[in-house]
Order: sequence, then C-alpha cells, then structure tokens
Amino acid sequence: MAQQAAGPRADRRLRRARTAMLLSLGTGIWASLLLPLLGVAREPDRTRAALGVVGVVAFVAGQAAVLYAAVTPWLPQRWRRRSQLGLAVAASLTVPLVGPVAAGAWPTWAWLGASLVGMAPLLVRPPVVLAVTAATLAASAGVAVWTGGQISRFLLVTGGVGVSVALVNWFQVWFWDLLVEARDGQRAQAGLAAAQERLRFARDVHDVLGHSLTVIALKAELAARLAEVDAERAAREAGEVQRLALSALAEVRETVHGYRSVDLGEQLDSVAAVLRSSGIRCTIAPPPADLPPAAASDLAAVLREAGTNLLRHSRAGWCRIEIVRDGDVARLTVANDGATGGGPDERSTGLRGLTDRLAGAGGRLRVRREENVFTLEATVPVGS
Repeated sequence: MAQQAAGPRADRRLRRARTAMLLSLGTGIWASLLLPLLGVAREPDRTRAALGVVGVVAFVAGQAAVLYAAVTPWLPQRWRRRSQLGLAVAASLTVPLVGPVAAGAWPTWAWLGASLVGMAPLLVRPPVVLAVTAATLAASAGVAVWTGGQISRFLLVTGGVGVSVALVNWFQVWFWDLLVEARDGQRAQAGLAAAQERLRFARDVHDVLGHSLTVIALKAELAARLAEVDAERAAREAGEVQRLALSALAEVRETVHGYRSVDLGEQLDSVAAVLRSSGIRCTIAPPPADLPPAAASDLAAVLREAGTNLLRHSRAGWCRIEIVRDGDVARLTVANDGATGGGPDERSTGLRGLTDRLAGAGGRLRVRREENVFTLEATVPVGS
C-alpha cells in the first residue's frame, strides 16, 4: 500500500478522490454497526445488551481508524500500527461482549466477523489475508458452538459476506493506491526534469569557465614568477590575465542570459498543460505574433512564476491567461478564482524578483484581488 504522497493536501483532485473513497469505505461501517445492533435489540437481558453495544461501538471505532489510515498516505507509520493494534484488541473483546448477544436468535458476532474479514485487505498483505480469514471463520464457528447457534449460518455470514466486502474494499484501496502512485510519479518526473536542467546549466558553466580559468591560473602563476626577473613581460602577462577574465565574465553572462530566456509559446503550452492536469480549467488568448524576443522572454518568466504560485498557493477552479499588445506596451494578465486563501502578494519572493527584473526593462508588475479573483498583470515596453 502506498505510504507516501508528495503534498497530497495541496492536490485538489487527490483530496476529492480521498473523500469519495472514505465515503465509500464508510458504508461498511454502517453495516458493522446496524446489523449487530439488530441482535442487541433482540437480546432480552439488558446487561448483556449493554455489553454488546459497548463491544460493537469499540469495534466500529477501531474499524473507522483503520479505514482513515488506509487512505491517508501522509499519516505517520506509528499511527497506522496503533490503529491496527486497536482494531485487533477491539475485535478480541467483541467475542465475550457480543458473542452471547441474541444467542440462537441472530448471528450477532458473525456480522462483526464478516466486517473483520472484509477489512483484512486494508490491514495485511495478501498472503496473510488468508490466515486472518481462516482465524476469523474459526472464531465465528467457536462462537456458534458456545452460544448454541447454527454453525453453517455463522460461517455463511462471516465467510460469504466477509469475502464479498473484502473484494470490494481491496478493489477500492487498490485504485486509491494507483492514484497516489500516479501523483507521486508526476511529481518525481517534474523533480527529475528540474535536476536535469540544473545539471545542464552546470555543464554549460563548466564548459565556459573550465578552459578560461585554467589559462588564467597559468598566466597568473607565470606573471608572479616573472615579476622579479622581467617586470615588463610580467606586466604583459598580467594584462593578458585581465583580458581573459573579462572575456570569461562576458561568456558567463551570455550563458546565464540564455538560461534565463524562456520561449513564450512553449511556456504557455507548459503552464496550460500543468494547470489542466491539476483539474484547473485554463483559457488562453493567443499572444500577438510580433512581440520582440526580449519582451516575450520577460513575460514568459512572469507566466512561469504565476503558474507556480497558482499551484502552490490557491485552490483555483479556473484560470484565464491573456497576452495583448497595446501600442508600445505588451500586457500579460493571469486571473484565477483562487484568492480565498492566503496566497502570494506583492511581497512574495518570486514576485519581488520579477518586479525587479521588469523594472530593469522598463516594465511593471501589479497584483490585485476582487472578491475571490486574484489577478496578476505585467507590462513591458515593446517599442514602436
């Protein structure tokens, strides 16, 4: 069973699937509660009926804890073990508390045994499920013998109903595990892509600086040796070191500029794909085709940060992206309906960095909230 999910609380679709899964699995709790309580209602002895209610409620509480742990990947492992131990203890106590209830009139404990068999796939691995099922059937037969009930009836309820519930529960939890693993895979793929990009940049910087710094080190060492014997040549070597250093600096700046430049069209497609895969309806107005490369690169950087903030800080259901050219100015507008929470504002680090970048190019970045709509607007000059 999947035990970890990267940021499941922040994933709207995963939260919805988890809620639906809990509701579906929770129907089994009602069966565990209502059907044994029918036996309690048939029990004439009030003391025995009261003890039966205590046993049933304790079992249902343990069952609910295990169900919650089964679809809560971020829950610490120790809490999983505690919930399973609690259910095992509660199930053991139900034998003396619930077993005698409505003896001969209703297979009260058999229904609890069916619930226990049905929950086995949530507790243990498949090979152990058979052992748990066999032990529960044996306990059900023992209760039948002890209370004078029909062994076949007890076994039919515990085994037949229990196996049916187990199949349904196993399928649901298996499907939930697939959802969690798929989301983990998406996030791992994104992390791998980021790591590969960092490695690419590191290789580019190494290629640019490796040769230049080696030559600079050799030239500096030569100038130091010549300083005492040939001052004129040492000065020439020092000047060469300066020239090489300036050349290396220019190459690094060119490399970093190329690294920071992002294609606007590709960024639009990427942001839209990520938002839609996260369940956010995304509408994009096609950008003008005559944007200068520098302006397009600046707007692409803003769009990338806006998309990141939207995923991290909002619970948006829709997003609208529009890029227009109005005379000498290009304007990017990103609006979404996720402003109900404490999202990013103009003081956030990413937006502050973009504000500085746009200011250097003569542009401007603004954010505003209107009810639950958050709007980011970036403008950059494009010339006439």
